[in-house]
Amino acid sequence: MKESKSLIGAIFLLFLMLWLPIGQHHFLVDHWMKIGTYAVPFILIGVFIFNGPVSIGTLFKAYRFIAVIMLIAYIMHQFEEHWIDLFGNSYAFYDFNNNFILRILGATDATVKPLTKTSIFIINTSLVWLVGVLGILASPRHLFPLVCMASIVIVNALVHILAAIFAFQYNPGLLTSIFVFVPLYFWFLRFMLGHGKQILKLIIGGLIWALLAHVVMVAGLLIVNWYNLFPEVVYFVALVIWSVLPLGFFRLNHQISK
Repeated sequence: MKESKSLIGAIFLLFLMLWLPIGQHHFLVDHWMKIGTYAVPFILIGVFIFNGPVSIGTLFKAYRFIAVIMLIAYIMHQFEEHWIDLFGNSYAFYDFNNNFILRILGATDATVKPLTKTSIFIINTSLVWLVGVLGILASPRHLFPLVCMASIVIVNALVHILAAIFAFQYNPGLLTSIFVFVPLYFWFLRFMLGHGKQILKLIIGGLIWALLAHVVMVAGLLIVNWYNLFPEVVYFVALVIWSVLPLGFFRLNHQISK
């Protein structure tokens, strides 16, 4: 019990250090994805320490480890999106998606960037890192956060793939969407559905949550950075609330043991 409280406290402190404006903001909005990449081996070491000595076969059937794999897969995706893409461009997602959004808005000559680097930082540390960490912490006692993390993986993959088809060109994150996200989600789906049809409600609920997460993300982005109706901190709070929402659903009726 003490160990769990200490772990939760450490994670709370981590996100507090990420989000509190204590002089690190300008560094983090440019380099957060590098920190995520460097954290991967430490995440894996932490999982092995936390779970104790187990066989590889048992580990790959453990919900907590699956949640870790989901988070690491997304960190790999963030590497391609925001650090170095397929063509060696750095932070390519920022310019590519701003141009994409402006074309849809019919404002290609606008100097205003709907997608700021601060927004990118907020989106990825809340809807990905926070959701992923909650999925790890809550499993296997409460599986819906894990299902939501898996759902954000496949919904984001579909967004990248459909955008590539629509524009008929590569977009930063497409490679990992096709070769990491899609097969990983179907492996996850096969594993989860093997535990009975009752898990189907969690899967559907997770997909609805992830789809609405993208609606909140895009709509909030335009409301805050394009129409300037609210300050960016409101957008941040909305994303954090949406990220912790899975903790409150399917808690009592859909618990599955190891």
